[in-house]
Amino acid sequence: MSRFRTVLVPVDFSDHASAALDLAIELTRGTQGRLHLLHAYEVPLGAIPPYGIALPTTLLGQVRDAAARRLEKSSHRVEAAGISCETHLVHAPPAEAITEAAGSLGADLIVMGTRGLTGVKHVLLGSVAERTVRMAPCPVLTIRSKPDSA
Repeated sequence: MSRFRTVLVPVDFSDHASAALDLAIELTRGTQGRLHLLHAYEVPLGAIPPYGIALPTTLLGQVRDAAARRLEKSSHRVEAAGISCETHLVHAPPAEAITEAAGSLGADLIVMGTRGLTGVKHVLLGSVAERTVRMAPCPVLTIRSKPDSA
C-alpha cells in the first residue's frame, strides 16, 4: 500500500499540470489515498502602473468562476478513476498557497507540473515548482508533459 495517503496536486490547467494529475491518479489508484486539487490565482487589483488603467472589480469574480469550473472538471477525472478528491481554490501567490495547503492538509506528497524554463525566461519568470520544492513541508514530485524541443 502506498504511504502517500494525502496527495496535493497544484493545477494551473496547463499540459504539465495535466500530466502531474495523471501521475497522481496512478500513484493513488487502488489505495485509500485522497487527492487534493489546488488552483491558486493572482489578479492585481487597482490601477496598473504606469498606465493608470483600472481593472474592473468584476474581473476577480469572473476569474474565480472560470477557475472553479475548470477545477471541477479536473476533479471529475479523479473521481472517474475511483479516487476520493477535494478541490481548493485560493486567491494567493501560487508557491505560497501550495506550501501552506500542503502543511494544513498534512500532505504526504505534492505532485506538480513544471515547465522547465531555462535561461532568461527562468530568471525573469522564476519557477513556482522551484519555490515549492524549497518551501514544501513534504516531498515534491515534479513532471513535465513532454521535453521541450530545442
